[in-house]
Amino acid sequence: IKLEMPTINLDREVTALATVPEVVEALESYAVTWQKLISTALEEQLKKVPQGDGPLAEVNLWRERNDTLSALTEQTKLPEVQKVLAILQEAESEHTGDLQIVLRDLRKHHVEAMDNVKFLSTLERHLKNLTYGTGFHVVSDTIPSLMNALRMVWVISRHYNKDERMVPLMERIAWEISKRVYKVVDLHTLFKEDRAAAKKKIAEAKSTLEQWKKCYFAVRAQIEISGREQHWEFDRKRLFEKTDYMASICQDLHDILQITEEFYNVFGPELKGVTGDPKRVDDLVRAVNGLTSPMEELTFDLFSIENAHDWKLIMEEFKEDVSVEYVKQIFVQNLKDPPLYKNQPPVAGAIYWSRSLFYRIKHTIIRFQEVEGLLASERGKEVKQIYLQVAKRMKEYEDQKYNHWRDGTEQILPLLLKNNLLTVSSVTEEPITTKESVRFIVNFSPVLREIIIETKYMEQLGFPVPEIARYVALQEDKYLRYTNGLKNMLDRYHKLMETMNEAETKLLDDHIQELWRVFKSGHRRLKWNSLGIDDFIVRCMRAIRKFESLVHQIHNNSEDINNALLFIESTNLFKFPLSKNGDELPKVKEFFEYVKCERAKDVTHMVRKYSTIPQLLMKVEGRVANTNSGKSPKLTSYYAYWENRIYQVLTQLIVKNLQAFNAAVLANVPLFQTEAILSVSEIVLQPNASETDKMAVQCIRDCVEVTKHFVRWMHGTCIQCPPQPVEEDEVTTFSFYSDVSQNPLIIEQAVLITQNVHKLLVSLSKYLKQWKRYQLLWKLDKGVVMERLAAEKPACITFDEQLQFYTKVAQEVTQQPLIKDEQCIRLQMAPLVYTVQENARGWVISLGKLLNESAREELFSLQEEIQVG
Repeated sequence: IKLEMPTINLDREVTALATVPEVVEALESYAVTWQKLISTALEEQLKKVPQGDGPLAEVNLWRERNDTLSALTEQTKLPEVQKVLAILQEAESEHTGDLQIVLRDLRKHHVEAMDNVKFLSTLERHLKNLTYGTGFHVVSDTIPSLMNALRMVWVISRHYNKDERMVPLMERIAWEISKRVYKVVDLHTLFKEDRAAAKKKIAEAKSTLEQWKKCYFAVRAQIEISGREQHWEFDRKRLFEKTDYMASICQDLHDILQITEEFYNVFGPELKGVTGDPKRVDDLVRAVNGLTSPMEELTFDLFSIENAHDWKLIMEEFKEDVSVEYVKQIFVQNLKDPPLYKNQPPVAGAIYWSRSLFYRIKHTIIRFQEVEGLLASERGKEVKQIYLQVAKRMKEYEDQKYNHWRDGTEQILPLLLKNNLLTVSSVTEEPITTKESVRFIVNFSPVLREIIIETKYMEQLGFPVPEIARYVALQEDKYLRYTNGLKNMLDRYHKLMETMNEAETKLLDDHIQELWRVFKSGHRRLKWNSLGIDDFIVRCMRAIRKFESLVHQIHNNSEDINNALLFIESTNLFKFPLSKNGDELPKVKEFFEYVKCERAKDVTHMVRKYSTIPQLLMKVEGRVANTNSGKSPKLTSYYAYWENRIYQVLTQLIVKNLQAFNAAVLANVPLFQTEAILSVSEIVLQPNASETDKMAVQCIRDCVEVTKHFVRWMHGTCIQCPPQPVEEDEVTTFSFYSDVSQNPLIIEQAVLITQNVHKLLVSLSKYLKQWKRYQLLWKLDKGVVMERLAAEKPACITFDEQLQFYTKVAQEVTQQPLIKDEQCIRLQMAPLVYTVQENARGWVISLGKLLNESAREELFSLQEEIQVG
């Protein structure tokens, strides 16, 4: 559409042209033509509707309208058109107003089209996936993104934020989703396809249809929660009636495929082998094939809501056809292992299951009877015959189950009632007299419990039950009280026994035997039909409480002993002194003296704790044996147990302390310092390496000898051994030292520490060897060297070289580090540096004196020559 431009000359000013009648008249003619052309174009565009039912048709409509109106709008912006409008307005032409109205309409509709194209373009990718995407998974994955994009359009757009625009667009989207399902689901071929593939296709179709509604309501809920956006209150019938109905049809088709698949699975080779009648099975398969014939021959659109009634009739006919056969299939398939409802016993539950199946097919037959002539047809007679066969077989199944249960119950129930209340078992083959592994078990048979439940259900089903079974069932509450009481009592006993170790079990052997004597009547004499079961439970609980009190008292004493041992085991036998200030650390001897002093203090506390253990054991003796001697025969093994624990604790004490000290030796944190000095012309450590080695070895030995302070007990007691005479005026004390010191771990650690300290001292000695390059400073005799040099009468330059050399040495040693840290030792180099400097300065002084004397002699000699001359 093109606007015709004026051919007259419009080069002059607007005000001048507006005064020329001929020009104004000509331009008015053009204005009228433009008005009609634009009005006609607008009317044509507004009359157009989308060419198709899908959403892309609406996108294309707005894009075409925008292109057309954009072209017109661009022409109205041309300079020629704008000048014409200005001239007519200046001339106050009557045609100006009409043209301006049309131009405003053009701008309004163009802005609308442009805005709609912009926002609909954001949907286009999703709509194309919806229309052309391969497979339902693409469509289903697209719907959530599309719905979120629709929400953005609803919020931001100035035109698609109203129901009259958004609802038709969503309706088109729903139509597109429905069309995808139409294309894929073809009843003429559906039931001939692979059943698994067909089921998957129908399930995906249904899921896609449901996804449309689900995503709509999810986004609608988000809009409501936000509280800032206008709510979606769209016509749900227009959006979902079609897709909801199609989803229900897909569910029906899926049910049909599922049921037929189950029939095909049952009427297979296995059924032929079981029944021995392959012809009958083949007939059943043909009958199953015939079930879907009405669907394959449909003459109406099953997805159309107008045909809902016709489809419902077809589905009801299908369900009636499969009902009797389906129940028969279930019965035959689950005959040996019927599915039971929760808490139902096996026999009565099986009968319940059989009857529920019978009532289902009976209901179907009754419905058939209500339809006149239905059972009189060939298919009706066949269904009725199947019903009678299945019903007869179900009745035989019930009678067989009941008779077998009744006979078995009458035979076994009296025997079960004669069982003892308890049984005894052991998890080991050792004698059970003092072992905590003995287990007492409530001997209430699960079969007896099952008979009680079966009896109740059998009476509900209307079967006569044996008198003894009815009597036991009436006593159910009493048996429940007995079993709960016995179980609680034994749980308390077993829980208590699990808290005891082997030493405690041996210690309390007499008390355990006494408790078992109370239990004895439960596994020797009392039966489930005996009197006095309640009294037995009361006696057992009283005996358990008494034993429990004793065990708790022993455990309290054990806890106190363990606390004392924990104190001993956690003692630090290598407490190091803190550095005095900055770089200054204790010297070697000072360091080891400090460790020895602190250790002596700690040993005093440890021995004091150790001495409390016999007193605590005597308390236990008082509880168990009613004596307080510390040497009760009943506690012999208990004393031995704790003495062994003490040995383990002392061993751990020494091992852990030696390991910690070894780690401290190897760590790069200096603990003490030694000095490098010049002694008898040799550079050595002060104290020397041998002395440091000896102090370290002695410190380790002292650590192990801490165990000498822990005196052993006399055999079979918790009383410390008195000193024993060995030779005249000499006694020995039996301590844990003799055993602990022989422990391989302790020996290994002691040797390791000694080796590490020795290696460290060797390393420091090697470091000092580099200072031997200065040894001529102190090894040469200055007097002899000076005499020899004086005799040679060297030149001044020789003196200069020698003086520079020794001065350089003096300066060089000042630049050496005064501290050398290696692992746990700090080597102080200052004394050695000072000594080397002093020696170098001594040589400088000696050379200076010699030079002075030589110069003086030369000077006097020169003076004499001058005088003579």
